[in-house]
Amino acid sequence: MPDAATTLLIIGAGGDLTRRLLLPGLGSLLRVEPDRHVVVVGADREEMAQEEWHRRVRESFEEAEAPQETVDRVVADARYEVTEALEVSQLRDLVESVEDGLVIYFALPPQVTVQVCRLLEQISLPEGTRLAMEKPFGHDLASAVELNRQATRVVPEDRIFRIDHFLGINTVLNLLGLRFANRIFQPLWSAEHIERVDIYYDESLALEGRAGYYDHAGALIDMTQSHLLQVLAMFAMESPASMDHEELRSLKAQVLRATSLWGDDPVVASRRARYTAGTIDGRQVPDYAAEEGVDPARGTETLAQLTVAVRNQRWSGVPFVLRSGKAMGDNRKEIVVTFREPSHIPDGLHDSGSPDQLVLELRPGAVSLDISINAEGDPLDLEQKRLHTTLGQPRMRPYGEVLAGILDSNPMLSIRGDTAEQMWRIVEPVLEAWRADRVPMEEYEAGTGGPEGWGTVPR
Repeated sequence: MPDAATTLLIIGAGGDLTRRLLLPGLGSLLRVEPDRHVVVVGADREEMAQEEWHRRVRESFEEAEAPQETVDRVVADARYEVTEALEVSQLRDLVESVEDGLVIYFALPPQVTVQVCRLLEQISLPEGTRLAMEKPFGHDLASAVELNRQATRVVPEDRIFRIDHFLGINTVLNLLGLRFANRIFQPLWSAEHIERVDIYYDESLALEGRAGYYDHAGALIDMTQSHLLQVLAMFAMESPASMDHEELRSLKAQVLRATSLWGDDPVVASRRARYTAGTIDGRQVPDYAAEEGVDPARGTETLAQLTVAVRNQRWSGVPFVLRSGKAMGDNRKEIVVTFREPSHIPDGLHDSGSPDQLVLELRPGAVSLDISINAEGDPLDLEQKRLHTTLGQPRMRPYGEVLAGILDSNPMLSIRGDTAEQMWRIVEPVLEAWRADRVPMEEYEAGTGGPEGWGTVPR
């Protein structure tokens, strides 16, 4: 761990992201590594008293249970600067007010991030400056290419950190150990033994006041285009020779380059739906179209399902079904691996009728294996039994893991530029089909499991 201080300069620090995720994540990192020296500088166009900024930092760190001595030290060094980041003179003054070891964190929409990067080209940055930016990385393929081009004019690619906090989730990281350190699963991880893979991220949370962002993004961009495709890449990649960050990121990029829509048809490969009024845990949830800040004419989906294929020797013919929705009846956040039937079951042995499955729970974190064994009673009858284990508690929050990589200049848990472009390439035909109303908008009552018939693989 470096002894020198790192300045984390958060542009857009007045927003919800900083308060809800970024500062608590940093606090959880400093709970684990309390001697790490980080100076937290917030910047935004809105006025904020230094006392208010100190209070936000302190409350976030205390929420993350960072040591009190560490909290006091970070708060004492923290400061807030009123800055219009799209004014080059103000941006220059802000950058010149910090020392070497600078991380510029863009807590901004992508269209603003690219404008700020244009201005940073005109400014002399401290040696070793790193850029960290939040998803979405652009709003389509063309804008992602432009954002990448602009960012690499400011610093080299290996100093650009595109944030996907899913890569810091304990269970996602556990894929590396489960796959590559277990002789049991390693030989089974291919189309020869796996029939399909489902990646779910269903939430009981509804809109929760996020219309300003969500009604422009929807479930496909908010979750599938970024998080779930990254989980797919981690799941399906080839075995690395080492945990070198460039090798791991290249293997993920290799998977995404081979990924395409099922049947090469966005209409066949995708489904979308939007929730209507219902009840979740005794709480009344209004129709999405009636939520405050929602434009019903925009046609934003709250449930999206995408089926893709990974066209390589390992995964040929295996459907990967990616699904995410809001206001669902159950929180289902897991990867379900369905194995093929045995090549031969002896006559007289009565099959359970259910496939063997491996279930990786993303939240809170567990691994289950459903296998066929002898049932009670007749020894020739088979039934499914579950072997289950929970994972150890993560050492820090996902944002803490991601921030640790940024502060240490290790991009293993960040998204490389070419990968960001590939994710847009995969989903862009679906977005075009949806905008043209070629895929119907279905409906489901809030608090239910979604429309009937979802989860099947398209023919």
